[in-house]
Amino acid sequence: METPLLEMKNITKEFPGVKALDNVSFQVRAGEIHCLVGENGAGKSTLMKVLSGVYPYGDYSGEILLEGETQQYSQIRDSEKAGIAIIYQELALVPDMTVYENIFLGHEISSAAQVVDWNETVQRAGEMLQKVKLKLNPELKVKDLGVGQQQLVEIAKALSRDVKILILDEPTAALNEDDSANLLNLLRDLKEQGVTCILISHKLKEVIQIADTVTVLRDGKTICTLDARNGEVSEAVLIKHMVGREIDNIYPQRERTVSDEVVLEVRDWNAYDPNLGRSILKNVSINLKRGEIVGLAGLMGSGRTELALSIFGNPDGYHLNGELYLKGEQKNFKRPQDAIKAGMAYVTEDRKGDGLILIQDVKQNITLANLQEIANNGVVDENAEIKVANEYRESLNIKTPSVEQKVSNLSGGNQQKVCLGKWLFVKPDVLILDEPTRGIDVGAKFEIYTIMTRLVQQGMSIIMISSELPEILGMSDRVYIVSSGRISGELPIEEATQEKIMHMATN
Repeated sequence: METPLLEMKNITKEFPGVKALDNVSFQVRAGEIHCLVGENGAGKSTLMKVLSGVYPYGDYSGEILLEGETQQYSQIRDSEKAGIAIIYQELALVPDMTVYENIFLGHEISSAAQVVDWNETVQRAGEMLQKVKLKLNPELKVKDLGVGQQQLVEIAKALSRDVKILILDEPTAALNEDDSANLLNLLRDLKEQGVTCILISHKLKEVIQIADTVTVLRDGKTICTLDARNGEVSEAVLIKHMVGREIDNIYPQRERTVSDEVVLEVRDWNAYDPNLGRSILKNVSINLKRGEIVGLAGLMGSGRTELALSIFGNPDGYHLNGELYLKGEQKNFKRPQDAIKAGMAYVTEDRKGDGLILIQDVKQNITLANLQEIANNGVVDENAEIKVANEYRESLNIKTPSVEQKVSNLSGGNQQKVCLGKWLFVKPDVLILDEPTRGIDVGAKFEIYTIMTRLVQQGMSIIMISSELPEILGMSDRVYIVSSGRISGELPIEEATQEKIMHMATN
């Protein structure tokens, strides 16, 4: 029997109040693409952090074998020396440094006199870029690259270390469809070159396309390992193993509750970005009715998020022109606080960077946008804060041992529900959701969709920005398509298809 390249035996890892990994066993064969799937909080990223030395030997129990030899890593540098490289969803590049400096950062090419050989560094960086099929000048700064290009630079950086196992944690979460397809093709090429890949992904269609083997984790335990090459892996099979039950339809059935009352209307809306020196929105007109979910579709960079931010108090300081009406009254919001007071809320696409304060606990984050509701004479009533947080913890099914748990210790799906709870506590009439299910698993997606359904049935109105067309089609009542800062089309959901939306988005 073939000896696995990697074997992790009986791995157990605990955090205060939580057993993140419970006796997990995991094997990877040389030269395969092995996908690791499971709901947020299942233990996938924790297992890979154990493997890569983020959690050093002694912080967990169990055994790691690489090529049959026991490994005990005290730090990330130890796992890198052994040939293991990990690329996280949040890229670890230095924006103001060049591509070649980033690729060899931490293992610089030096002369005998211990002086960095920059000529050799640039040449070798060019070779690494060719290996990942990225045609660009290695002397460009990383901040001038697109997200897809930065992802490839990260892979080039990993390959420069003579990697045996390449771990990618949600590598396509922030990529558009073309960049995602290019990345999957690159992984196939690396496989042919003998690089073994472990891929964590919530995009089950991609898992089925790319995987040789799939391991499913649930609640910190190994549920099963499936051979994807013999046809035993499908979305339905994976979902059943991931959530412990069958989900026949990920989009909840709902009775359409849209009224004729227009809650929000934007007319001839224009935005000029002084930092970019160009117009980013041109003559945009949209409306939103009570109890309606309106989808905003379009390619990344089309202006969807800019539109949402410009009507939510304009925090980025665009020069605006046009008319905005909320519940029939013309508004001129100078800052987000004005929009919040008027009955609007905005759940950002970047929950870690802009949506949450990760070092604070669940209760502090949930009450953050409406502190006056729980304050007496300017002093927060802690008992009231705990009561409110527990109400949202229960109604949104936030999985946390306590509302005093730090948000940084929660899974992505539960962080997203905390972010949603923060804005629901404002009790808005209009809720803008920007990529509400990015980077969360299928079970958490279903819960978010169920919450959205409940909210519109209670009379709230929702604008949903999403790059996932099945999500747009599954949840919207109407769809606006944004292209190059303009509305290029509007479709009732009965007439909307992926083909029509993409045609309008690329027009």
